[in-house]
Amino acid sequence: MRRFRSERLSRQAIGHSALRRSPGVFLEIERRDRWTQTLETQWAALHRVCTDLASRTRLARLIHRLTGHDRGARESALAELELATLLIRAGFRIGFLPESQAKTADLQCVLDGDRFFVEITALVGSRHRSHRPWTERGRNGEDEQPEERGEVLMGRLLARISQKARQLVHYCAPVVLAITVPRQDWLPQRMEQALDLKRLAGAITVLLPRVRHLSAILLSLWDVEPLPSRSGVRLANVHVVERSQQQAAYPRIRALVINPAAGYALSGPELQALKTLL
Repeated sequence: MRRFRSERLSRQAIGHSALRRSPGVFLEIERRDRWTQTLETQWAALHRVCTDLASRTRLARLIHRLTGHDRGARESALAELELATLLIRAGFRIGFLPESQAKTADLQCVLDGDRFFVEITALVGSRHRSHRPWTERGRNGEDEQPEERGEVLMGRLLARISQKARQLVHYCAPVVLAITVPRQDWLPQRMEQALDLKRLAGAITVLLPRVRHLSAILLSLWDVEPLPSRSGVRLANVHVVERSQQQAAYPRIRALVINPAAGYALSGPELQALKTLL
């Protein structure tokens, strides 16, 4: 596993436009994110490895998203940095794809001459819902139990898969959709969500044959508690890693769900390398 040495970002690495906007760009991020040193190390490593113009341009745009006030954009940028770093450590050669008006994937990955694309998205709560007073939520019957919130989360995950599948239908190569459910530290009260992982994996597996252009789904669930499984069935296309709450630096759950009916299947070495990300 390749390890990257932390280094301070220079003016040239960050980019003059980002520095003009904020003289201490990572200090600004630090007010919102507790893993600032990790974030800086990830960005520096990617900037050093991804030297093409499209990647450098995309990395500069990630800085603007990380320092902005749109939480959805910030969480998506954080997920993009994290996954890109993990892919490099797993042995992939990656490149960030240029942004355009037409919806495209975020990353291109190459391993042993085989190529696939990765779309990265973060699933965050709506601004309207998350900023309403908690007393008002209780009056309106929104004070759900963790299991009930888990049911809502599962529905949102399935909806996001369907939404992204429509946007990525034009690819004639394997496509991996990576979905992150980020930390909920920003909420005034922690909203734990509990999921039956086997039920979620089964629901995704049933959905995937209808979106054959998606080769696999990669899930990173931070503040989600796994429920005791009610089924003894184990799906061969599903790989799950659960961590304890004490391992706070990693997602509570990571899962890889492979599409058994994929139009463009991932190669054996690609699958093995993706499993190491879990």
